[in-house]
Parts: sequence; structure tokens; C-alpha cells
Amino acid sequence: MKFQVSFDLTDLDKALDVAHKIEKYVDIFEIGTIMLFKYGIEAINAFNKAFPEKTLLADTKIIDRGKDITNLITSTAITWITVMAGTNKDVIHSATTTAHNHKSKVMLDLLDTESIGQSAMDAKNQGIDALLFHKSHDANSSLEFLDHWDMVRGNTDLPIFVSATITRETIDQILELKPDGIIIGKSITDADNPAVEAEFYYNKIFQK
Repeated sequence: MKFQVSFDLTDLDKALDVAHKIEKYVDIFEIGTIMLFKYGIEAINAFNKAFPEKTLLADTKIIDRGKDITNLITSTAITWITVMAGTNKDVIHSATTTAHNHKSKVMLDLLDTESIGQSAMDAKNQGIDALLFHKSHDANSSLEFLDHWDMVRGNTDLPIFVSATITRETIDQILELKPDGIIIGKSITDADNPAVEAEFYYNKIFQK
């Protein structure tokens, strides 16, 4: 299982400071969509300079211009980008083909799909490397969306990453699903002591 932390902050210096504090616990640093909107490629380059050995994901949420955007992002040291499942299949194909040409990977975000099971089933043939199963950040904090887990897991053998309102109270429920990756954001990045929180989730995830 991979432990990913999402940085959806508008202060790049603060994000890097938190990242330094939690680096030893985390497998993947995610440069979140909000940070990409504010800083663009600069955020990716800053994280790569500070953590040259760390796996980086850019939450690009591509819905159009798949080849152009992917070429732009994968010109950096990025390992992963995200593409929305609800977009045109040609966009997904162009993004995956371009990413693989740059030796990068694509995570398919299932948030906007009309048929989550079908998207999971089609993903491998589209060249997708992993799936992202979550709910909208603006939705309520309930975990009802997890009821659809079997529709995803039962239709693919690709790795599935789960992101939700993951807290100390909900982490056990998420781990019961046995996902391939756990993504946590503000529960760590907004904490008074990010290192303590990261260590707590690390120990939970890896049963230390």
C-alpha cells in the first residue's frame, strides 16, 4: 500500500515546510489542483528540487487537450498525472500515450464518471495505470460513496487509491477496503503538528 499526501495549499513555502517534516513517512507527494492553479510548473519544480528522490503526482484533472497538457506537465520530473474518467475517450488515450512516452503514469479520477463500474472496466485498455476513487471535496463528509467500492474493485485489477475525508476516526473504515493507496490531505497539512499526524497514519497503514 502507498501513502500519499495531498498539498492543496495556496502557500508553496508552507507546503514545502510541511513536506520536509513528514517526508520520511510518505511515499508520494501530490501537488494539488489549487497549488497548480496558483503556481503551475513552478510548484512541481520546487518539490522536485527539494525532494529529488520522492515520487510526485500532479493533480491535473485533465478533461481536454490531453496531449498538450500532458506534454507540458511531463516535461518536469513528475511521475503521475490525473485524468478525469468522464471526459472523452480520445482525451484519455492521448494523455496516457503521451505520458507513457515520457515514462510517466496516469491515474484515472472516477469522480465525474456516469458509470463507475464501466470506467473501472475500461481503464486498463485505455492505458491507465491506477484509479482514484473518492468524492468531491465540496461534498459532505460522509463515507457513503464507499458503498460503490465493489463496483470499482470488482471490475479492475489496476491499483486503486482512495481519498476521502480521512481522519483518525475514519482511517480504519478506509483500511478495511484494502486499497492500494491512501491519500490524505488537510488532516496532515493543516495539523498543528504535521509530523505527529503523518506518523499516526503511517503506523495505521503499515500496522507498525
